[in-house]
Amino acid sequence: MILEVAILDVIAGREVEFEGAFADASRYIQSVDGYLGHELRKCLEQGNRYILLVHWRQLEDHTEGFRNSEQYQSWREALHHFYDPFPTVEHYSLVV
Repeated sequence: MILEVAILDVIAGREVEFEGAFADASRYIQSVDGYLGHELRKCLEQGNRYILLVHWRQLEDHTEGFRNSEQYQSWREALHHFYDPFPTVEHYSLVV
């Protein structure tokens, strides 16, 4: 299993709108082969910062399967305009 980690800095003042759009857009990622689950958490110290954690069966399910899918285009349209700056995404494997 692979863990995708993205720090999402949302434009200040658009947090509530982002959270609603994210809840709706979650259906796009959930329908992709290799998706195992996700959670979105809000930072306590910076109210416009979120962390997105997505569990994938393997790296390619995210980097190739999701990113090359129609679902990703819908996800991008729904969410990418909220970010400033655009998030860095990293992938992690379990060590212990």
